[in-house]
Amino acid sequence: MRDQYAVGDEAEDYAAFLRTGVANTDPAKSFWPKWLPLVADAVARGVVVRRARIVSEPVTDYIRYEHAITLLNLRAGEDVRWLPRRRASDLALPGNDFWLLDGRIVQFNHFTGKGDWASKEHTEDPDVAALCATAFEAVWRRAVPHEKYTV
Repeated sequence: MRDQYAVGDEAEDYAAFLRTGVANTDPAKSFWPKWLPLVADAVARGVVVRRARIVSEPVTDYIRYEHAITLLNLRAGEDVRWLPRRRASDLALPGNDFWLLDGRIVQFNHFTGKGDWASKEHTEDPDVAALCATAFEAVWRRAVPHEKYTV
């Protein structure tokens, strides 16, 4: 839900993107070799992997970069959508980025004010999982599929 992340394993690729305007979409480079097989294996087992991103417009350079590298997420089997922040004003959303696993486990991802990854927190509280599921579905219904969203 942030417009800028400063995640260390992306730093070199992001800096190159800022210099050249070209995203590193080599799946064997950078941080992808761990993530892409994980997603592809899950999808092959029938798991649906969806990712929704809430962004301000006009988008930041980081979101342009993220949009450019999303084709790797899609190739691995993720379904990705984008929701302009102005269309999320009336939605009740958790205060942090999160992953919802199997509809019952929530991993909240905590970031510093500058966007560096700080920590993660897990919960299996059914009320929290329900809150996150409801929020995600509301975002998903309004969000634009990746192939139709331009930055």
